[in-house]
Amino acid sequence: MSETMTPREMLGRLVAFPTVSRDSNLDLVEFTRAYLAGHGIESRLVPNAEGTKANLYAQIGPDVAGGVVLSGHTDVVPVDGQSWTTDPFRLTEKGGNLYGRGSCDMKGFCATALALVPEMVAADLKRPIQLALSYDEEVGCRGVGSMIAEMRETMPPAEAVIVGEPTMMEVVTAHKGGVGLWTTVKGFEVHSSLMHTGVSAVMTAARLIGWHDEANREARARAEAADRSDVRFLFEPPFSTFHCGVIEGGTAANITAKHCRFSTDMRVVSSEDADDWFAAYRARVEEVEREIRAVRPEAGIELEIRFRNNGLRPETAGAAEALARAITGDNAPHAVSYGTEAGFFQDAGYSVVVCGPGSIEQAHQPDEFIASEQLDRGADFMRRLIGRLAS
Repeated sequence: MSETMTPREMLGRLVAFPTVSRDSNLDLVEFTRAYLAGHGIESRLVPNAEGTKANLYAQIGPDVAGGVVLSGHTDVVPVDGQSWTTDPFRLTEKGGNLYGRGSCDMKGFCATALALVPEMVAADLKRPIQLALSYDEEVGCRGVGSMIAEMRETMPPAEAVIVGEPTMMEVVTAHKGGVGLWTTVKGFEVHSSLMHTGVSAVMTAARLIGWHDEANREARARAEAADRSDVRFLFEPPFSTFHCGVIEGGTAANITAKHCRFSTDMRVVSSEDADDWFAAYRARVEEVEREIRAVRPEAGIELEIRFRNNGLRPETAGAAEALARAITGDNAPHAVSYGTEAGFFQDAGYSVVVCGPGSIEQAHQPDEFIASEQLDRGADFMRRLIGRLAS
């Protein structure tokens, strides 16, 4: 039996699934699959290797080229340690806002797309709408690549992709790329009075963390020397950034540390290549590793990539940009410093923009919310899109 819901009702259903990235999203996926099947829409799953999570994609409308992909992720960030005044996994309406984990980032967009499926089915679309719901976006966009690969094999090529991250329904044509790393230093323990015979993992890590400051200075200098027409000046800040947010290691003040691990976040403007910055860091790591192994051959440094997020580059005469601007009326340039799955679609040959309801300022926060007005604007966007594809 087909089920119909308003975007708000659908959002309530989706928020109730606690799809924190460390946990499974299969309950939400199976609900979505059954809902689509109730409207005569066949969907396909692309599971992870363990079978604990899955992407879902589907097509509404004719099997022809030139359609539009509506892309969203199903996972949310944890609520651990946050002080919520509402139940994070129960949608609560207060003062015109809808509170709940993921309400803004980005189940609001997903809910709107799903709620309007009956209207898509009834519209006699001339070009299709393709739904693409991924897993593990919040922990490095781990799921979307396999889904994109399968979509390109099994579905007609789409003209445009709308990634519905919260942009207040502004049309975003660029975002920074990024690389997230763990660097683990293995030292050699000796008494600190004989530190020259050992290797301090903590002090070695400090040298590598110093590279982050050097890279920040270099990136800022590049921006100062760049032409103001460079896409980097759409960003705030208009340069790549390199940040260490976590460091752990050492056992005692008078022992050279045997172990130290720290994080790196590289956020790279789309006119630069994140791989170039990563190569520069890796070169420094290799240099330092040779030095510590000359003291103790047992010492070493390992790099582990936590995430790799491709940047979104502005397109020349991009079909997605033209479509989104025609629907929204927004003709101003916009770029964001956070990452999305848009770059993965773009690298696979799609024309892409980021445009969705809600404010990124609410994402990941305690008492996360989306304004009801934004949910309404998202629904209006979807209805205008349906109208264009039906004409």
